[in-house]
Amino acid sequence: MRKPLKILHILSQRPDATGSGVCLQAMMREAAARGHRNFLVAGVRSGDATRVECADPEHCRFVKFSGEDMACDIVGMSDVMPYDSTRFCDLNPADVERYEAAFTRVLTAAVERFRPDIIHSHHLWLVSSLARRLFPRIPMVTACHGSDLRQFQNCSHLCRRVLSGCRRIDAVMALSQVQKEEITQLYGFPPKRVFVTGAGYNDTLFTSAAKPDPDPVQIVYAGKLCNAKGVPWLLRALGRIDAPAWHLHLLGDGSGPERDACLTLAEALAGRATVYGAVPQNLLAERMRRAHVFVLPSFFEGLPLVVLEALASGCRIVVTDLPGVSELLGEIRSDAIHLVETPGLHHLDQPFAEDEAAFEAALETALRSQLKAARRQPRPDPAAFEQTLRDYTWSGIFDRVLQVYDSALTSTRERKHYKEIVS
Repeated sequence: MRKPLKILHILSQRPDATGSGVCLQAMMREAAARGHRNFLVAGVRSGDATRVECADPEHCRFVKFSGEDMACDIVGMSDVMPYDSTRFCDLNPADVERYEAAFTRVLTAAVERFRPDIIHSHHLWLVSSLARRLFPRIPMVTACHGSDLRQFQNCSHLCRRVLSGCRRIDAVMALSQVQKEEITQLYGFPPKRVFVTGAGYNDTLFTSAAKPDPDPVQIVYAGKLCNAKGVPWLLRALGRIDAPAWHLHLLGDGSGPERDACLTLAEALAGRATVYGAVPQNLLAERMRRAHVFVLPSFFEGLPLVVLEALASGCRIVVTDLPGVSELLGEIRSDAIHLVETPGLHHLDQPFAEDEAAFEAALETALRSQLKAARRQPRPDPAAFEQTLRDYTWSGIFDRVLQVYDSALTSTRERKHYKEIVS
């Protein structure tokens, strides 16, 4: 039997929004179910209610943005977040100092109160680096989500600060083999310290049921309303499809001009699109159970949890052939999955202008194909992807995470033993 652990979870942004927040709460839920104790440090907007599973309010500490800790909005790991946010690229040196000082105060208080056995942080970025520097003797693991790699390449002025702590993290968890290779190249990690754990879905929440009549075919998009997710190209491609009849459900939110442009395009679909804004997981699951087709035309992803959730909900899938997605879905042989070739990109997630028309046309072709298939067979045969879904439940993912914890705990004991010998 494994000894119960006291786990300090760290996320620099809201724990109730975005994929990293879903992952964080899943890890806390699985840890609690197995008798471990959780403590959470995260970033929130001052005055906002924050929904956190499996965390006693006494075991939560927050850095409060737009308030007493930081005057600015939450600094988001993506440049476009589903709530008002600040970009890392816009922080000046004094802002970065204040940012780290705010997290230092909260992290130090959390460690003094909780005395964790291990730290589990999210994102190979500033706060993970800071935590490693503050607490070098506590075993520490960090989950990479992909947005951190994007920031590393876009904010080169912060890389030295990030590497100063992140290179000393005991173990890193990657979403895919492709991402592991990128982490080792960018951060200089030894491959043996990077573990492919993947990401999962809540198999008690996302389940398949009988589908409604596919007239119209129900389509779901779930994610940020922004260019990097391919939303404008999706909306324009759908605007050229009159038959079979369809209705689009846009779940998610964004901010700034990109969100406004997406909403304008959605309004132009003449009542064939419903915009929901940000929704909790239970409402997302309900909508997916009633959907025939799920679409995610993103230009940048690590391993999108929402694709797993859609598969488990019995949806046909239209998604770009990003490396992590192809690694996940490439072995599945089913006409329910259509991978769309990603266009040529610059700055990681911006298509070249000359490739946009071809990408939009490819999206249109894929959507037409899946719409017609949904009319013939509203609920695809799940046999082709049942094994993949079994491998990616959160319970299965946490089994792999526990092995990474063991590696970090062992390496810390060995390091301590070595220091005792040489001293």
